[in-house]
Parts: sequence; structure tokens; C-alpha cells
Amino acid sequence: MDMFSGLGSNLGNLSLLSNAKTRSMSPENFTGEKGKGGMAVEGTGANCARELGQGWKVSPSVRIPAGETFTMADIEGPGAIQQIWLTPAGNWRFSILRVYWDDQEFPSIECPIGDFFCMGWGKYAQVSSLPVCVNPGSAFNCYWEMPFRRRCRMTVTNLAEDPMTLYYQVNYTLTDVPDDAAYFHAQFRRTNPLPYRQDYTILDGVVGKGQYVGTSMSWAVNNNGWWGEGEIKFFMDGDDPFPTICGTGTEDYFCGSYNFENRETKQYQEFTTPYAGMHQVLRPDGVYQSQQRFSLYRWHITDPVRFEEDLRVTIQALGWRSGHRYLPLQDDIASVAYWYQTIPTAPFPDLPDRDCLEVL
Repeated sequence: MDMFSGLGSNLGNLSLLSNAKTRSMSPENFTGEKGKGGMAVEGTGANCARELGQGWKVSPSVRIPAGETFTMADIEGPGAIQQIWLTPAGNWRFSILRVYWDDQEFPSIECPIGDFFCMGWGKYAQVSSLPVCVNPGSAFNCYWEMPFRRRCRMTVTNLAEDPMTLYYQVNYTLTDVPDDAAYFHAQFRRTNPLPYRQDYTILDGVVGKGQYVGTSMSWAVNNNGWWGEGEIKFFMDGDDPFPTICGTGTEDYFCGSYNFENRETKQYQEFTTPYAGMHQVLRPDGVYQSQQRFSLYRWHITDPVRFEEDLRVTIQALGWRSGHRYLPLQDDIASVAYWYQTIPTAPFPDLPDRDCLEVL
């Protein structure tokens, strides 16, 4: 991508001048217009600022009623989203982020907010990676570059029975977009339980040219014993019945080894790195939290999986049984696939209803 385009920066080009224009949308500037921030006289902070008035944090957040959709950003391009910061209240699985590029009918991003930021179990854990950071107390940060040519529309839908409070800031640039820049996509899936001897589908139905750039998973184990022998498979450009890429095991794909075990403590070892992590392990508590649950991510930043026409990604849930034999597992698995591709975007499978989204 042209380093002079203004789409993104790194330490090597921060000193270069650009004609790109920096803008930001938040509850203090709903439209992102130049010189229009901090003008609110009504908002969630109005009572706190009643003695100070305009310009003193009058509108730091929004409240989204139950069952309603809030338009967080509506931007005329060309340009690119550069950073998203969110702090959502309420149930993170019931807050649905959707992003539409260039007036498409169907979203290119459709995902519960928690899962998009690797927080599928609704409980905080630190993530320190390049494209996604989750910081205390519930600060969700996204640095995936998201170019668009005509328009970006970003919404949040509250599926919960109660109103939710949302703090947010969408930082973006208005700039020319190179002809070879693709559009960012993210798709959520969940299967509970996984049918016996069936691979879990992370992504299917992709049509176009692009590159796969990441996977995050929330994995609840319904058996005793080790659960991560399964292989991830990338079927690209007509592969059938065998894939071009076949991994060697679940922990291997997520850049770990030997059960993610700390050999000193004999326990699972959480870790978070720029490119991969198992940042959360929820252990049984002896009462109502009976299942082991894991949160994992793997970013293909230096090794994107490129495809020309189509892509399908699956992973096996595989453990052990007697006789040193593999055991196909029937686990509760949710995932988010992240990729770039040309548009139009093929319609995603219907998002599960609230009961099927719920973390149980």
C-alpha cells in the first residue's frame, strides 16, 4: 500500500508530510466535522457539568435503548478507519457491531462487540496485540486499517432487555484510497454443541479476491482432558475435498505448543503477544462455573493467507480417548474471522438469535 496515501503510519513514515485529513467521531462530535467538537449542551454528562456548561464533558457517551440501533459513524469517503475505541456497558455478546462499506445492502462486519475484541466470554482479560488491545477496565481498541471509497456506516444494536451505555471514539482519515486496497471484513459464528465428528466452520461463502488476516475463538470444553488436537484447514480457490493449508493442531495454530502448559505449575499458561495469544482461561470454581473456557487469537499480519476466488476455513475439535485414540469433541465454540477482500460482500449467515448468542 502506498506509504504516501495517508491510510496508515508506522515508525518509518511518521515524519513524512501528507495531504490526508484527520477526523474523529464521538458523542462529543457526532459528525466528525472540523471545529465541531465539544459543543454539546445536552448529553449524559450534562448534570455533572451543570455548573461549568458547554465544553466541559457534557456528552461523553450515549445510551442505546433495548432493541434499538445507534449509528456510531456515517462517513463520506474516500478515507479509512484508523482506530476504534469502545467502552460498552451491559452484555457484550448482546451488543452487535455492524459496518457497511460503500452503501452495500449487507454488512461486511457483523459481530458481537465482545467477540470482535476477543472478549467472547463477557469477562475482562488483557489483550496486548498489534491490531486489538483490551485494557483495564473494559477499554476495547481496534487498529485494523479499514479503507473505504464512498461511505462507511457503522452501527451498534442493543439486543439486551435493558438500555446500554456506550463510550466510543472512531478515528479516521479522509484521503485517496489506492486501487488495490481491499475492504475489511469480520464475521461471527457460534455452534453449541458441535455435532459429533463434524468440523467447526470458522468461515465459508467468501467470494472475491483477498487475504485472511486473523481468527479469534471462544472455546468451552465439554469433556475432561486435552481438547486441542484438531487441525485448522484453509480451502482456497476451489479446493475440494482437501485444503491447501492444513495445520498440525489447535495450540500450534495459535502459536503455542504442548497443551499451552506451564511445565512448572502444571497449569494452562495465559499469554498475549503482538501476533497470537491465549489471553484468558476461565477455570471451574467447584460450584456453578463447571466448564473450562478459553479465549484465543491468531493474527496473520506477516503471513496473510491470500486467495484469488473463494475461501473456506474450518477447525476440528479433537481430544483423546482410551487406547491412545483421538476423540471428536462436542464443544461450545464461537469465533470471529477477519479478512480483507474485494466487494460486493456476499450475505453472511443469519446472526444467531439472542438465546443462541447467550453465554451459558
